[in-house]
Amino acid sequence: MDHERRKLNRIALAGETPPDILERLRAALPDVEIAVVADPLAPGSLAGADAAIVWTLPADRLAEAPDLRWVQARGAGVEHLPLADLAARGIVLTNMSGIHASNIAEHLLAMMLAFARRLPQLVRAQERREWRDTVTHGEVFELGGQTLVIVGIGAIGSELGRRAQALDMRVVGVRRQSGGPAPGWAEQVYPVERLDEALALADHVALAMPSTDETRGLFDAGRFAALKPGAFVYNVGRGGAIDSAALIDALRAGRLGGAGLDVTEPEPLPADSPLWEMDNVLITAHTSGATPRYWERAVERIIDNARRFQAGAPMRHTVDLTAGY
Repeated sequence: MDHERRKLNRIALAGETPPDILERLRAALPDVEIAVVADPLAPGSLAGADAAIVWTLPADRLAEAPDLRWVQARGAGVEHLPLADLAARGIVLTNMSGIHASNIAEHLLAMMLAFARRLPQLVRAQERREWRDTVTHGEVFELGGQTLVIVGIGAIGSELGRRAQALDMRVVGVRRQSGGPAPGWAEQVYPVERLDEALALADHVALAMPSTDETRGLFDAGRFAALKPGAFVYNVGRGGAIDSAALIDALRAGRLGGAGLDVTEPEPLPADSPLWEMDNVLITAHTSGATPRYWERAVERIIDNARRFQAGAPMRHTVDLTAGY
């Protein structure tokens, strides 16, 4: 692709964007029109754009943008985007993978510490004005010395692993690709084919996986049976990775110590789901990615990728449109 064809003329920026961020974008990319699109779902919203920064992109809107050559997803997940259509047209897709890693790792640790110190039970006792001392003394535990298995050791998994190691936890990773050195924070890394072997070690297991055909329903009744009895399960990836019925059965049977769910299937979690009423379940309504530092990190990613695109250089966090992440 020659330089002229690489030139960006108009970037459609969909969704609410702080004024100071717009100023930074326009100052950093003075030769590019940054067009704010109030409603990216409206017909013609991407007309004339050769790049788009979006949360979502329906296939019919994509068809209305013949000049589009680059899409920057505003989040990390891309399963809701028309990947096959983007691939067919040779459109580059990049995402925001990694910019939420620190806060999501902190969110996971918060849930782990809450279970260790029985905070859900103590908060409910506070609401009842109940001094819950003796029983709590017999329930609390320490994370130090326990084993955390992280399924999906990308940016989020790596940030969690480093923090867990600092708490003197034994950390084990599971990844799709076999081989390669283990990260410094991991005692061992298993390929996904040996997932059950890793789960047998787990006091805690954290799921930080994208939504793909391979990850959907990965944690079913068999996987919960493979876990060490009393283990805790946490999910900050996508709700579809867990078979909800199997999870409820495992919790009711006492096989699990508890579950920390930032994501569920479906979302929002239906009001009649038994998960809402379980004392050993934390539900945090897909908030682990929330951070006041989103735009601080995202604007640098956008500017860097725009400059890389213009220069014909490799772009950061390019999505494999076949793999889906």
